[in-house]
Amino acid sequence: DPSFRELLGRVRETTLGAYEHQEVPFERLVAELSPERSLSHSPLFQVAFMLDNAQDTEHGLAGLSVQGVGTEVEVAKVDLSLGLAVGSDGLRGGLTYSTDLWEAATMQRLLSHFTRLVGQAAADPDVRISRVTLLDETERREVLDEWNDTAADYPRESFHELFAEQVARVPDAPAVAYDGRSLTYAELDRRSARLAHHLRRRGAGPEVRVGLCLERGVDLLVGVLGVLRSGAAYVPLDPSHPAGRLAAVLADAGASLLLTEAGLLERLPAFGGATVCLDRDAADIAAEPGAAPTARVEPRSAAYVVYTSGSTGTPKGVVVEHASLAHFAATMRRAFELGPGDVTLGTVSVAFDIWVFEALVPLAAGAAARLLPLDRVRDGAALVEELRTATVLAAVPALIREAVGAARAAGAGALDGVRCVMGGGEAVPPELWPQMREVFPNARLYVGYGPTEATVIATRHSIPAGVSEGAPMIGRPLPDVRAYVLDGRGSPLPVGVPGELCLGGVGVSRGYLGRRELTAERFVPDVFGGEPGARLYRTGDRARWRRDGELEYLGRLDEQVKVRGFRIELGEIEGALRRHESVTDCVVVAREDAPGDKRLVAYVVGGVEA
Repeated sequence: DPSFRELLGRVRETTLGAYEHQEVPFERLVAELSPERSLSHSPLFQVAFMLDNAQDTEHGLAGLSVQGVGTEVEVAKVDLSLGLAVGSDGLRGGLTYSTDLWEAATMQRLLSHFTRLVGQAAADPDVRISRVTLLDETERREVLDEWNDTAADYPRESFHELFAEQVARVPDAPAVAYDGRSLTYAELDRRSARLAHHLRRRGAGPEVRVGLCLERGVDLLVGVLGVLRSGAAYVPLDPSHPAGRLAAVLADAGASLLLTEAGLLERLPAFGGATVCLDRDAADIAAEPGAAPTARVEPRSAAYVVYTSGSTGTPKGVVVEHASLAHFAATMRRAFELGPGDVTLGTVSVAFDIWVFEALVPLAAGAAARLLPLDRVRDGAALVEELRTATVLAAVPALIREAVGAARAAGAGALDGVRCVMGGGEAVPPELWPQMREVFPNARLYVGYGPTEATVIATRHSIPAGVSEGAPMIGRPLPDVRAYVLDGRGSPLPVGVPGELCLGGVGVSRGYLGRRELTAERFVPDVFGGEPGARLYRTGDRARWRRDGELEYLGRLDEQVKVRGFRIELGEIEGALRRHESVTDCVVVAREDAPGDKRLVAYVVGGVEA
């Protein structure tokens, strides 16, 4: 982090060293470097800076007057070049650029930032580079205030209170369905209330973590709502996950209760706490009161702990509070205008946080959540049939591509009953947009973005009609969410400059369970929001603001990858592979040899036999 004076000295020494070789013929330089030739750009360099520091001189000829005449440059010889000349009135110059690469507004911002940087350096040559800011006051107001003016009066108490409102409003409407079986709002209310009482008798309450391992089905919603209404936090466990993963999550979560089914007990690791089985203990649960417990749940109490991939090889639990869950449900209800008559499709595991949108959000709106058997999710034709009677689909791009492909291949016609489709979990490629419009002609199309640590979805981009190319967009922050693009020292960056995307607002989770150091590293004080104690989550995603106030996604700053919507730390897989006796070293990468078909590939070094 040198001062500008130090940096200028380094540039001077480097430049003078280069000038010692200025007599080297250009042809020899080209021969030595042997650059790859391309018609798209200058092979040796694409950016140039030229300074003419010869002072203006007076020209005079007998009987003639002489003056300089500026010339217009019609063709850029390189992608970007800045030329300056020293004159009696200071520095003058201009920027020449390829219009195939940049817009005029972008270049105007570049010049504005350059002159601001030089102005600060000239005023104080000893200023540290980290203290130089490119933002002027107008831009600062834009990126910090205007584009984050998202305050909204949304519920922040508890999700099950939103559910109770719908029970009173539409008691006989279908709430959840699975494979021919369904429950109305009133039935789901009574069953989850009885389970909540039973769990409280077994020790459930605020900040108690309950391991929840249930097969897909209506009982899964009974279980989740029962835990939430007891005041405890559920820890989702997918029965299809390896036993080692389930054991690691249960141990790390410190769960004191386990809610499951008798048929799953043999798959689960040994558990030292109390175990409640929905089927085995059905009679005892049915004997409990049918009205929900009256004890109020505090908004800052934990609602669920969902485990994500870990860079150290160990999964980490994200603690999401009741206020964040209730706010998310209310935001999604309003953003997608959900209500009675809407049907969402549940395509993912309960251990994947988008499940909250698929299965819980509808229950805060009087809509129905239809959970799909796994075989119908994997069968494109079956998925298309399910979509004929659905109105809302939120899925990863790979699943949307599968549904679109199956519908087009079968000549099934348009799925015109679907009115809203949101792709998320990973970047939604723009080339998929026109195919989505063809299959879902009446649907509003969105890209949803958000990490688990910011409660499922934090920003949303509305896909415009007639657009089939461009950058992956993630849009604007949702109500009560704030988004900042910051540099490595936490300073805001202007439009067009890439940095780390950081998220603030009520959706920011409590942090990582039992990992204070990691929580302190990723959850930092929000110095921009003005709310005491507010924090920002550093996503590790690279993004930049666009001129229209929307965010463009540029990838990761680390080795984390997304495959079919799942966050995967490559280090976790490498760590597991290295523990195998036949592997001495390895590296794991995500490859996409065919568009939309991303998969993990491991390269290993085998052990040496004795």
